[in-house]
Amino acid sequence: MNAPTPLRIFIGYDPREDEAYRVCAYSMRRRSSIPLEIHPLGQPPGLYTRTWHLTPGGQRIDDADGKPFSTDFAFSRFLVPALADPNGWALFCDCDFLFQADVAELLTLADPRFAVQCVQHDHRPSEPVKMDGQAQTRYFRKNWSSLVLWNCAHPGNAGLTVADVSTRPGAWLHGFRWLADAEIGALPESWNWLDGWSSPEMPARAVHFTRGGPWLSDHVPGPYAEAWLREREAMELAAPRAADAEGVRPAPTALGDQLPPYQD
Repeated sequence: MNAPTPLRIFIGYDPREDEAYRVCAYSMRRRSSIPLEIHPLGQPPGLYTRTWHLTPGGQRIDDADGKPFSTDFAFSRFLVPALADPNGWALFCDCDFLFQADVAELLTLADPRFAVQCVQHDHRPSEPVKMDGQAQTRYFRKNWSSLVLWNCAHPGNAGLTVADVSTRPGAWLHGFRWLADAEIGALPESWNWLDGWSSPEMPARAVHFTRGGPWLSDHVPGPYAEAWLREREAMELAAPRAADAEGVRPAPTALGDQLPPYQD
């Protein structure tokens, strides 16, 4: 009998949040009942050519549209269809997530009618800055792209090219503008529970530390901060090299490195 095909997962990677990446990946694998193939996604050389510059205050400004952004994977997340199995499903999430449920449950929600599925937040943050003092911006469909279940075989995704990822305005990408609205499916909010925004009465299957998490010295403590710290402790205690033993690969050695993934 053939082994089941692993679910391909791409977690946004930025060297400044290496610890967040490791805990996110560990939390997925620890609870998963299906095989996973996890890739760190930074700025893949050869596929990603988007450029940016820094302001005197240290804010990153995208050269394509002149707007601020905050992480190495702000735009490269839209390369998932080019990097994943073109005939299968793939999952992307930011690195500042803590998974508290089996990702297999999320996969059961995959609907072939849709090109992408995501939590369709109406997120309007009041804070002027976010992690590392980066500007907090409001934009159409904010945080929809922070966790996306991609149907790579859907014909609608043919409207998103590798060149688009490096040249299109951020609003076009994060707004899924290459798709008709009917091609964008919804997921339950519990799979992208926004710290400081989502209802504390809602059980969180996947916590998104949108205000920065416990790996940052100036984070705003929230209801799941202790859960993240316990997860990190479990990762560290699992083995002498817990990250490797649990299938959470070492971080990329250079910006955008694409190394062979770990598989179960």
